[in-house]
Formats: sequence, C-alpha cells, structure tokens
Amino acid sequence: MAASPAHNAVMACSSCGTRNRIPNDSAGRPQCSSCHKELPWIANVSTAEFDSVVRASALPILLDLWAPWCGPCRAVAPALEQLSKDLAGTLRVVKVNVDDSPEVSARLGVQGIPTMAMFFEGTEVARQVGALSQQALRIWADEALRSLQTS
Repeated sequence: MAASPAHNAVMACSSCGTRNRIPNDSAGRPQCSSCHKELPWIANVSTAEFDSVVRASALPILLDLWAPWCGPCRAVAPALEQLSKDLAGTLRVVKVNVDDSPEVSARLGVQGIPTMAMFFEGTEVARQVGALSQQALRIWADEALRSLQTS
C-alpha cells in the first residue's frame, strides 16, 4: 500500500504574523520563515497520517480525540490552541476527529471524548478523559512533560 501524501498545517507566527505551511508529518521544531521564532504546532490529522505523524515527531505530542458535535470537545479547543502557543517548540498538538477517523480512537481504546493523550517517541505516556479548563489542561500537560524528563 502506498503512503498517502502528507497534508499541511498553516500556522501563523505569534511574533510577526507570517503564515507558515508545515507538513503534518515533518520532524523537528518548526520555525517562522520570516523571523525564525518557534511556531505553535497544531494540526488536524487523519487515520492515514496518524502513525507517520506520531513517529516523525521529535516533540512530545498532545493528541486530542474530538468530534464536532461534542460540546466539551469544542469547549476545550481554545485551551488547546493556547497551549500550543504557550509551549511552542516544546509540544505539538495533534487533533483527530473521531467521526472522520474512528480507527484511531478504536485502536487506542477510547470510550469517551474528549480524550487527550500525551505521546513521546510513538508511545502513550499520559491520558486525560474529559474536558479541562485552560489552567487544568496546562497543569496536566506540564506534569506529563515533566514525567518524560525523569524517565
């Protein structure tokens, strides 16, 4: 089976406003093409892209499994976007719509949404089921990232 082409995420630099196109499955830490600041990295991925995106990332991934009809999923979305800005260069946020890509949530054993999971080097290291406030989400993400430094 041939690999599907990578989709791109377009990220606006929070420093200069330049819009940057980054392939979802690229590795490393994306930087603004204009001012070279670290970019927030948030991308919507499909089932076909999921494994390559998780494997390619040099950064820890916060996976958000969500659906457009889910009120708590929509409520947590701004907090995830802010987290991607606050932790630019440290973390990337990957969103998977469970209606469009049910294989990902089934494979991960997800039974409720929103579910957020932290991945590092292709392995799940933390999971949170249910919406969190922006502050609680930041605390959860910081604890998961700290656990990576001590393991």
